[in-house]
Amino acid sequence: MLGLLLARAGVRVLVLEKHRDFLRDFRGDTIHPSTLELLHELGLLEAFLRLPHQQVREIRARIGATLLPVADFSHLPVRCPYIAMIPQWDFLDFLARSAARYPGFQLRMQAQVTGLIVESGRVVGVESGNERIRSDLVVGADGRHSLVRDRAGLPLVDLGAPIDVLWFRLSRQPGDPQATMGRFDRGSAAVMLNRGDYWQCAFVIGKGSLAVLHERGLEALRARIGGALGFPSERMRELASWEDLKLLTVQVNRLTQWAREGLLCIGDAAHAMSPIGGVGINLAIQDAVAAANHLHGEFRSGPPSLAVLARVQRRRDFPTRVTQRFQVLVQKRILQRVLEDDETGGPFRPPLAARLLGRFPLLRRIPARMIGMGARPEHIESPAASPPIAA
Repeated sequence: MLGLLLARAGVRVLVLEKHRDFLRDFRGDTIHPSTLELLHELGLLEAFLRLPHQQVREIRARIGATLLPVADFSHLPVRCPYIAMIPQWDFLDFLARSAARYPGFQLRMQAQVTGLIVESGRVVGVESGNERIRSDLVVGADGRHSLVRDRAGLPLVDLGAPIDVLWFRLSRQPGDPQATMGRFDRGSAAVMLNRGDYWQCAFVIGKGSLAVLHERGLEALRARIGGALGFPSERMRELASWEDLKLLTVQVNRLTQWAREGLLCIGDAAHAMSPIGGVGINLAIQDAVAAANHLHGEFRSGPPSLAVLARVQRRRDFPTRVTQRFQVLVQKRILQRVLEDDETGGPFRPPLAARLLGRFPLLRRIPARMIGMGARPEHIESPAASPPIAA
């Protein structure tokens, strides 16, 4: 997204992607209203909505035996008041095709960054295999295990995460519910995302507990997951082996300093998010828009100064902190307590906050706003200085 915006503003951009394609399963597939609004501002929304996707207008939660609405996106003041569910590789391919229409944009696949080029304390480029690529600015957008961030020596604060997540797919059957929902009961927490002909599911486990689950065996885990999702045991045979379950090691952290001379980190490289709310990809895109808004005119007179790069962090630090504080609160006050609860206890009752959301529709706008728009949604301010090449 940042490459698209800068190329659109007339800046020459080279994006390095270490893989041969974007095809990765169980990545962030939730495109939120804030991102859809940005696509509208770029004139790309109509083309995006022609891609196969599902629309989530409401999130529900089954807590014990009680089904409650939690978030209602229909009241958000945007053109698309819903979450668009689409495989992330389709979204990335769409952005890459859109960016390729600008003459200043170049995407190089199978080009892994292996190091930084530093001269007199300033980052002046990257090493990729045997190649040295010089640039006015290096942007680290290489995720929660960022090599760029590590090589730059930027300080990282770990906020802690008591959970990990197992991702997997199950087919959708006649009689299954329609809505995307979370399911919480004593000792278990799971999320079911309606992907049309299948469910994309997340089963929450205690931090570092996968080895214990392996010792107990796949059959025992199938039984736990089936109980959490309300599916019969034979349905869980679709999880034929451990290979059908993908572990997401949850991290919540952030840099105290996003930049040094010649380098800026954004997205998960600057702040790894919990999967709670599915906001990670959308916050990363907000970072990209803020970066383009501040940087687009800076390259005319040479590399952007550290003071300009620091403005990006100041702009995005507040929404990062607010979102992470909310996620840490949910992890510790809800998910950790649910997982540690004695499964042999009595009926599991929804907490007061959940009961209030179910009773008062107006309150559902609060989590919808937090999830769908974020604490400080960005808007496109970088100019369209470079005309796109006709498709």
